[in-house]
Amino acid sequence: MKAVVKIGGKQYYVSENDEIFVEKIDAQEGQSVKLNQVMMIDSKVGEPFIKNAYVEADVVKNGKNKKIRIFKYKQKSRSNRLTQGHRQPYTKLKITKIVG
Repeated sequence: MKAVVKIGGKQYYVSENDEIFVEKIDAQEGQSVKLNQVMMIDSKVGEPFIKNAYVEADVVKNGKNKKIRIFKYKQKSRSNRLTQGHRQPYTKLKITKIVG
């Protein structure tokens, strides 16, 4: 079974036993998470979500990605070059079950 799930404003195409990286979810490692915003399962399409459908996933890891560099530059003023950056937090999920 394959499904499209909406997590954190993004859509992910998943199947059972897939591991995906999503934006940080408030859950501890080893905890099970139920994702209710299922947009599509196989050929069934929701408007916008399918009723009584969900995806169960286990939280494998919470962490931070590599640092992202951001350059800000204004033309003809060399003093205004600015380098910023941050490390985006993520959650790694393992899809265990798709119900729908």
